Amino acid sequence: MAFNSEWTELMSAARAQQSASMRLNQATSGPGSTSTAGKADLVVTQDDLGAVGHEAFRLHEQLRKKADIASAGSEKTESGSTARAAKEFSTHQLTMGDELLNTLSVWGLQVKTVLQMCAHISNHLDYSRKQHERDDKRIAASLQHRDGTAVSVSEISKYVK
Repeated sequence: MAFNSEWTELMSAARAQQSASMRLNQATSGPGSTSTAGKADLVVTQDDLGAVGHEAFRLHEQLRKKADIASAGSEKTESGSTARAAKEFSTHQLTMGDELLNTLSVWGLQVKTVLQMCAHISNHLDYSRKQHERDDKRIAASLQHRDGTAVSVSEISKYVK
């Protein structure tokens, strides 16, 4: 069968299967389903966010201190032992020296990327926590009348419908 005829046949079969109604790609809420209709399926507490943010911060600090192999074994005025070894290899015309310097460079870039991601996670969780606190205060303020009394349940239910 030629490509064009096969393609035309497949396209017409696909069109025949399509319907004008909307179809959602999701699991049914039958037995064995993890769907919880009407219930929150993701619950995160402030303690959870704080713990994840703290772990990201701790990882950042440990990685920053221990993953710097470029300056390992260095004094304040000189480069690290790995960089010195690479330079020594290069002065003796060993290609291993250039490759070791390249490895140090790539390693440094990778470590910086992971450090940035840890900082991003920690900072984002702090931001999210603070933003949710502001949102909660704003919502609480909007559910009060001007005199400070709470809005009645029947009045709130108007917004839900």
